[in-house]
Amino acid sequence: MGRDGSMKEYNIDSRYLDETMKLRVYTPKNFSPLYKYHFCIMQDGNDYFQMGRAATLSDELHADQEIENTIFIGIHYNDKYDRLDKYHPDGKKQADYVNFLIREVVPFLDEELPGYCMGRGRTLVGDSLAGSLALMTAVKFPNIFGNVIMQSPYVDQHVMEVVESAKDLSSLTIYHTIGNQEYDVEATKGERKNFLQPNRELRDYLNRQPLAYTFHELDGDHTWGSWQKDFKRALLTMFGK
Repeated sequence: MGRDGSMKEYNIDSRYLDETMKLRVYTPKNFSPLYKYHFCIMQDGNDYFQMGRAATLSDELHADQEIENTIFIGIHYNDKYDRLDKYHPDGKKQADYVNFLIREVVPFLDEELPGYCMGRGRTLVGDSLAGSLALMTAVKFPNIFGNVIMQSPYVDQHVMEVVESAKDLSSLTIYHTIGNQEYDVEATKGERKNFLQPNRELRDYLNRQPLAYTFHELDGDHTWGSWQKDFKRALLTMFGK
């Protein structure tokens, strides 16, 4: 099936992660450097393009003029253990990955592509551990990443401490979903975890804060089947005209 937009790949030799990181960048059909674009920066990037159907949704939503001009950027991991190291709240490469996002990805995108060059023009997206990473990064650096789409984020005490210690969440816009069947999820190393209860606690906390916050409890489980069905609504909520 033909695509309306265009996919390009860029490499960043990250000095923080000490590896070459690939960015897959999808620009919409009538892309022009004369316009300004929102940056939708997706962790688990290949998954969002393949299972989340990000490029297809971009084509549809731009064609129907349902969303503002948006560029989709996907950043992927090497394997599930590398993903754990980079995205987990206590992952040994998480701080380096955040530095990579802030000090390497953002300046690169701002130089290469016509963005708004401010926090509200950049959205961090992620599912599960990648959702935790998106939330924690935006909470710590709201002037760089003003928006978060997190689908079934992993929430533990560390995540809650970061959120609760934030001085001001008022500049953030957050879209948050969890499935009502996510009370017994198999984690990366095979252990079982209840995702539902901690996500409800996070919801209760964020509901009391002065930010633009959207929450949906889905009829679903901890899989791409649930996230893909919800992703269009997430994009319309965040980028809708």
